[in-house]
Amino acid sequence: MEASFVWAVILALAAVTYFNRISFIGLLAHVELPRLMQRMLAYVPAAILAAIIAPLVFPAGVDHLPTLDWPRLIAALIAVTIALRTRGTLATICIGMLALWGMQALLA
Repeated sequence: MEASFVWAVILALAAVTYFNRISFIGLLAHVELPRLMQRMLAYVPAAILAAIIAPLVFPAGVDHLPTLDWPRLIAALIAVTIALRTRGTLATICIGMLALWGMQALLA
């Protein structure tokens, strides 16, 4: 494959992705979403974060059964506690990462 072909494919995919995402903004900018839809969409970030974090905290072990990664579990519990108390994203991320690094240093 030539480099120019690869770059053309990358640019084409970037354009499709951009127009796909901007279309929702352009089409729905003047539309008021129903209250129920707004309430449902409020849970999307938490659901995405849980879907990213759960496989890290409970990795698949033998026979694909979940196991516990204790440093990550403890750090996740600390981060959840901070998130519930402060409601601050930056504080949660910083303290959660410090807790993870600390637990990995202590328990590894």
